[in-house]
Amino acid sequence: MSTLYRRIADHYLAALQDGTLAVDTRFPSVRRLMRDHEVSLSTALQVCRHLEDLGWLQARPRSGYFVQRPRRASLAPAREMPVEPSEADYVGIHARLSAILARGEARGSRLNLALAVGPPELYPTPVLSRTAQQLLRRHPELLTSTSRRHGHPTLKAALARRALDRGIHARADEIVVTHGCIEALNLALRAVTQPGDTVAVESPTFYGMLQNLEALGLRALEIPTSPRTGLSVDALEFALQRDAEQGGRLRAVLAMPTVHNPLGCVMPDSQKERLVRLCERHDIALIEDDTYADMMAPGVQAYAAKSWCRSGHVIYCQSLNKNLAPGLRVGWTLAGRWQARVEMLKYTQTRFNEDLPQMTLASFLAGTAWDRHRQQMREVLARRRNDYLEGIARHFPEGTRVSPPAGGLLLWIELPDGVHGDDLFDAALAAGIKISPGSMFSNGRRFDHFVRLAIGTPYGPAVDEALKWLGDRARAKATPRSTKRLALCSDEA
Repeated sequence: MSTLYRRIADHYLAALQDGTLAVDTRFPSVRRLMRDHEVSLSTALQVCRHLEDLGWLQARPRSGYFVQRPRRASLAPAREMPVEPSEADYVGIHARLSAILARGEARGSRLNLALAVGPPELYPTPVLSRTAQQLLRRHPELLTSTSRRHGHPTLKAALARRALDRGIHARADEIVVTHGCIEALNLALRAVTQPGDTVAVESPTFYGMLQNLEALGLRALEIPTSPRTGLSVDALEFALQRDAEQGGRLRAVLAMPTVHNPLGCVMPDSQKERLVRLCERHDIALIEDDTYADMMAPGVQAYAAKSWCRSGHVIYCQSLNKNLAPGLRVGWTLAGRWQARVEMLKYTQTRFNEDLPQMTLASFLAGTAWDRHRQQMREVLARRRNDYLEGIARHFPEGTRVSPPAGGLLLWIELPDGVHGDDLFDAALAAGIKISPGSMFSNGRRFDHFVRLAIGTPYGPAVDEALKWLGDRARAKATPRSTKRLALCSDEA
């Protein structure tokens, strides 16, 4: 539920976006907002400041607020890159990814715009620290006792309650606690596949998943994924039909329907349900990565694909790493019909998570602190996304395209013609700036002219200088034809 000032601001935002409130006209005064909406001075000021943060208002001394158009509105959305139907291949990406990651580690950086996690101040560090200390004082034996099987009961109970926010009804004893979401995903893949099997993945997709597939000896079948609506269910259905005709080696679909990495998009609910039904009909697993779902835009709610599943075909994987405590590396999974196998694999692979981190997180999740933290985190990230988009629009050359994400920590940027992500990555490293080249997010090279930027770092002079450097470098490399303004779609800009 959005706060009062957000509801009022959204009312005016629609008028700003459709041009009803024209550029350079005066915005309703604070006094008028108080009168028309029967709100306090504080709430009226919050409305104006929120719209100012979004780039739609400009405060003029002794004159009030005036309408302006955010620079980022000039950015065209990223194009959907075609993925030609092809045979599934062994991934073969490990060497290329390792080389990119090694170059980043070897050179270091003064500014890391590749790390998809927030800085410590984004998280409730003092509260978590006090809670952990209090638990250790009361239970010093936590450091020398064996941890609980498949997760501490208090944490599992808290996670089951929080799953309701995602539309999921689960019992606490169905939850398996893992070492981050990456272990949950790895367990899911091992539970449903054998070496040589095929897994359908989004294109682009999180590079860690491509590494996992390769490590397990699996074939990857890339499915086109829209920066606005996510995985193409039509393309997946076609791939499943063709796979069935060829003997059926496709065992799972690996997808991030809500706040995708790297695209930031959210699948429409109708497509999530259709995706679940398609997997049920073909009797294959849908492995759902829901890592960034709690980082959606303020006031926005979207259910997990798992919420439409009653057959157990969806293996749901979540984490408290990105949204609450990166240092504790706690994730969890609901494995559906494969629960017994996932539990066995978890035991044989890494045994059980430590109790102290779990009890610390359980204490935080059980009260109202989690809801306050999540709301604050969403608002902070929304402002940062807007700041970064404004900076990109200000500093990057014409021909740059960005689809504004529905939430999360990431921006997926299509570079102008002639600019290659790997070249920009290497040049930026030499300048002390770390970014992620688009080539990391696919087994092919179709995203070589993209880069991914993380927005965890607060926007300030150092970030603005880095974006200017990146923009200048891209401008120098762009081919002449990309300096022509590309056509914009106003409803997507």
